[in-house]
Amino acid sequence: MREDKEPKRDDRCASDAGMSDDSKTGTPKDSHYARLRRAHRDRSGAPGDRPAMPRPRPGASEAEAVPAGLVRLYGLHTVRAALDNPARRNVRLLATRNALGRLDLAEDGVPGLPLEIVEPRLLDRLLGGEAVHQGTMLESRPLTPKPLAALGDTPLLLVLDQVTDPHNVGAIMRSAVAFGAGALITTARHSPAETGVLAKAASGALEHIDHIEVRNLADALGELHAAGFMTIGLDSDGPLELESTLAGGRIALVLGAEGKGLREKTRHTVSALARLDMPGAIRSLNVSNAAAIALYAARRHLAAGK
Repeated sequence: MREDKEPKRDDRCASDAGMSDDSKTGTPKDSHYARLRRAHRDRSGAPGDRPAMPRPRPGASEAEAVPAGLVRLYGLHTVRAALDNPARRNVRLLATRNALGRLDLAEDGVPGLPLEIVEPRLLDRLLGGEAVHQGTMLESRPLTPKPLAALGDTPLLLVLDQVTDPHNVGAIMRSAVAFGAGALITTARHSPAETGVLAKAASGALEHIDHIEVRNLADALGELHAAGFMTIGLDSDGPLELESTLAGGRIALVLGAEGKGLREKTRHTVSALARLDMPGAIRSLNVSNAAAIALYAARRHLAAGK
């Protein structure tokens, strides 16, 4: 990203340079007063000589506050998937005429759901200029996470150990759905809440995967072991390559936050610690990229065992 440089001051004027003329000699003299004035200007900018402030990027305003108990979902894939999810309790749909057509909706919208046809600038104001809303926004109640007891008979799970970045969690959800994982397990604390940012990164996947929330991750891993899961913690310094740890008919991949990775207790609780084989100069990946690669390997292992 380009960094805007501060415009240079015009130093051609002797007074702007903190200098004064000695009328007797014609020699510039740096007076005590000039030094004080220059020091003050360096801190705050002299009137009429302050660098011009950069003009804000169009649409870069902050989002308006979301009404209590609601989440604002935006983007065509995200909104379409939410509209198709019978578990969603939607409150209001805002869309441009163009986006309405791309959502494959008539101008009367969805039965029972209030619809407002709006201009893009209204969505910019509601969501903030950074949101790529594609002309549509849905106000909805957040989905309720499920307890571990609600886990079905899926053979593939993803477990996140305090991964907090909503962009990463959304991208992980997208990969999890693509590779057929049955659920995403997170901790009740140190995990992102459902937001428009997370949902947009998930690109509709939020509606297609069970989100299970647990209080104690070590206890949850113990329950997964009892249910027949091989739990594999991804660690860039893991002693084994991932492929050699894949065993059995039920796999749970456990990933930690970028930087600190898996917590110590998690490392001691999983069935195995494994690394992705990376022969290149870079030895680690973004957690969402690592999740996608691990899911691919796990899915191939499960398919081979059928």
